[in-house]
Amino acid sequence: MRSSPRSAAPPRYATQRSPSRESLGEAVARVGAVLGSPPLPWQRTVMDTALEVMPDGRPAYREVRVTVPRQNGKTGGLLLPVMVHRALGGVDGRPQRILYTAQDRNHAREKWSEQVDLLDHSPLRRLYSVRRSNGSEAIRWRTGSVHGVSASGESSGHGFTLDLGVIDEAFAQTDDRLIQAFRPAMVTRPWAQMWVVSTAGTDESTFLRERVEDGRARVEAGEREGVAYFEWSAPDDADIDDPETWWAAMPALGILIDEATIRADLGTMDAGEFARAYLNRWNPGGAPVFALADWVACRDPGSAATGAPAFGLDVAPDRSHSSISVAGARPDGRVHLELVERRPGTEWIVERIAELLQRHNPTALALDPSGPAGSLVTGLTQMARVPPLLLVTARQYAMACGALYDDVSTRRIAHRGQPALDDAVVAARRRTVADAWAWARPEHGTDPSPLIAATLARYGWANAPRLDPTIY
Repeated sequence: MRSSPRSAAPPRYATQRSPSRESLGEAVARVGAVLGSPPLPWQRTVMDTALEVMPDGRPAYREVRVTVPRQNGKTGGLLLPVMVHRALGGVDGRPQRILYTAQDRNHAREKWSEQVDLLDHSPLRRLYSVRRSNGSEAIRWRTGSVHGVSASGESSGHGFTLDLGVIDEAFAQTDDRLIQAFRPAMVTRPWAQMWVVSTAGTDESTFLRERVEDGRARVEAGEREGVAYFEWSAPDDADIDDPETWWAAMPALGILIDEATIRADLGTMDAGEFARAYLNRWNPGGAPVFALADWVACRDPGSAATGAPAFGLDVAPDRSHSSISVAGARPDGRVHLELVERRPGTEWIVERIAELLQRHNPTALALDPSGPAGSLVTGLTQMARVPPLLLVTARQYAMACGALYDDVSTRRIAHRGQPALDDAVVAARRRTVADAWAWARPEHGTDPSPLIAATLARYGWANAPRLDPTIY
């Protein structure tokens, strides 16, 4: 996108650079450039201070905390270069043990896989091998370093030494279990470092909130040892409708993010969640539509449907990805929900739907013709075998959303715990439809299409036998 003539937003809170100390920031910035992501100004600010070293080479900061709005480049442009620099022996020349974690193992593995993809497309491809076995994923570098995935659980980090621990999306942590596991693993490693990175959270984000308040106090006291803290955010009294507020809080606005996109999302998102996601402002009322405990209780990794299923189809508002989900009966009477496929773009959908029709003979294929998937109706109806196509009305779509909400609340559905679907559920927000509500479609942020496709699949499965034949 076109870069903005404005300068990048300065941090609201930041540990100050100590000019007398050397820093590994330049070396990590060079690694980022090799990976195809030269650091943005805000990322370089963090690198230069967080990676200061003492005269004996030890990190000046044992713990680094960074809070920044979503989609500003914290993972690919900041964390990955830091981890790769470590893996290549850039700290003390010895093999490094690196662990990355996010909300849970599924989310951590998905983000770790994205990191592997970035590495695979870089000049460093020959310097490591990858083990993808579930539960033992690791990038093994020729230097002897290992970059793995940690589950977000009580036993994470136990049983080995640790040189670099990264807790991403820390807003999802509700207690200190990770720190309690990681810290002892680092105690014999004088060059070890912990990174805690996230967007602001809700009342449930006690782990992150404590570290934010402590970090702000350290900055205000002028501390320059032990913990480095960086925050880009908008004050609580700043007007979320004012673009000046956006420019003051989002350091990648005009570089990775377009102002017009933010303006469009402001009109479709819940105000509290908009402020949390884009202004890094805490949202006490920002709990998801679903009770997370209910969604987790519906998880069954071995869930499968019996009999004829129904499929749902949806496309992300920016058309970056499309999703196909399936719903069907289980022997225990619950409804099985599953994300069948989520891929970039839309070109693959018609061919994939044809394959699914041939294999499963579904009772219905449901989509919302007024949404982004409406452009696919012509291609689907021109297939050699026309699917039992259900084009839901706005009223039916609202009914479908309410029905899925009720099923989750009463635990009448089962899902496999797939990261893309889980993310969409956590990020789900409502919009008003007449006297009912339906899922909102934010144009930026978490892709809602896996949840919308699942909602439509469940509606198609429940209603296909009673549909008017003229709908097909």
